[in-house]
Amino acid sequence: MNENRSVFALDGITGMLIATVLLLTILAGLTVWGLSVQNESASNFYDIKNPTEIKMFSTENANHVVDVK
Repeated sequence: MNENRSVFALDGITGMLIATVLLLTILAGLTVWGLSVQNESASNFYDIKNPTEIKMFSTENANHVVDVK
């Protein structure tokens, strides 16, 4: 029989707690990063210049968007 079993081995409860804390830390970091990006984008206004000259399929459509900030 295998006599080298331990509850606090890395494949036991300690490993589960380390993985849980790691995943929750990653989740918190991505949430804070997402909220900061959303806050920055919400305060960045833009204006469209010459909207009648915008073509449906054109690579130059990005030139019509101007940041107001």
